[in-house]
This record gives sequence, structure tokens and C-alpha cells, in this order.
Amino acid sequence: MTDPTPADQELYARRARSFGARASAYAEHRPDYPLPALRWGLPERAGEVLDLAAGTGKLTEGLLELDLRVTAVEPDPDMRAEFVRHHPEVPAFEGTAERIPLSDGAVDAVLAGQAFHWFDLDPALTEIARVTRTGGTVVALWNHDDNSVPWVAEFNELTKTGVSRRFLWEAAELPGHPAFEPFERRQFPHVQRRTAETLVDTIATHSHLLTASAQERETVLTRLREFLARTPETADGEFDLPIITTVLRAVRT
Repeated sequence: MTDPTPADQELYARRARSFGARASAYAEHRPDYPLPALRWGLPERAGEVLDLAAGTGKLTEGLLELDLRVTAVEPDPDMRAEFVRHHPEVPAFEGTAERIPLSDGAVDAVLAGQAFHWFDLDPALTEIARVTRTGGTVVALWNHDDNSVPWVAEFNELTKTGVSRRFLWEAAELPGHPAFEPFERRQFPHVQRRTAETLVDTIATHSHLLTASAQERETVLTRLREFLARTPETADGEFDLPIITTVLRAVRT
């Protein structure tokens, strides 16, 4: 990927700040993460982990299923409030990837779900290294469409707007950092049970639609409803949306 231009950086910033206004919809409609993907990312004998840019807690759900002690850091107050509503037992702090409010070596792993592409990578990895114990891991996860399925690939093309961009999970590799070994990558199959309407509701929580103009947003959502209504796999009741979860993992040296 080429370096972002100032216009790209401004767009990324607007998109990164767009989720709070739809925090409850995000919590209701975004998919969770498959447990095998979480297990692969974690170091052996992990106990204490950080959900960084935790949003409404979609990643934390799986971490708690694995009996891990989770701390959450999330900069957006509306997303953080939604997180606390769903996970009142989990400590949740205001902070960013570049300024994490934890002590040195506080956790065995730092995980970021659907968020790593918003980070300023070099200072973020320096800060993540500070709070991660030696031998621990930094883990970036993304849920995205399984474009090997023809109707999913066609649907994905129809979701794009004028502010759509490629992000880090599509990059051939991530920049290195002296505190970490090189990133490894693995992909895991996943599904989310949806109807045509709830799938459109999910797409409506994506940042490229949240920051598009009202006219473009409605045009895209109408286009998606029409496509789902005429597609046999999605036209009648519930269906499994095929998802790929891409995981990038690096070990703290």
C-alpha cells in the first residue's frame, strides 16, 4: 500500500470518529470473532489481555469465553458507554493505541478487532510493546466478506461508496517494529446469521457509509436491499453470511 495522502489521513480520521453516533446499532449488528482465531493469536498460557480500541465489546465477548482477564481501552465515550452496558464486569478506560493508560508489562497480549487500521502504527506499536510482556503478542483481527462466494462478492462491490478505501488487512505485509518479530497472518472461516434487513443494518454501521453523504448512503442502502431481495440465497428469511476473519500476530521480543 502507498503512504496515505493528507486527504486520506483526514478521511481516515473522520471515519475513525464516526462510530459513536451508531454505538447501539454497532453492538447489535456487528459480528463476533471465531474462537479459533483468538486462540491462534494469543500466546501460550495467556491470562491478562487488553482489548484495544474495544468499541462496544464484540472482541471482548470471545476473550471472556476463553476465561481471560480482560481490560478494555476505547477513546469514543459513546462506544465505551455501550461497552460498559454489555460488559459491566470488565474495566474500561479512555485511551488510544498511542496513549494506553496501563503500566509497563501489564498484559500478555494486546488485541484489536476491526481497529488496527486506525492506528498511527509506529507510535502505537511502541506503546503496545511497552504494556506487553516479553513473549506476549499483538493481535489484529478483521472480519470481512468471503468474496470466494459469488453472491457475497457481488454484494460487496455494491456496498462501496465514494469514501471507501483499502485497509491494512489487504496489505501484503505490515511495517516491522524492533520490539516485535515479523507479523504472521492466518485466515479463519466464520459466519453470521442474518436476514436481508439485518445485513443492511450491519453495512449501515460501516464507517464508509457513516461518513458518506445522506444521499449517497440512502442510494447504496436501497441498492443493497434490491440486490438481496432478488438473490435466491438471501431473499427469504434467515441465512448464514460467509465471513473470513483475517488475523495478524506478532510476538513481543
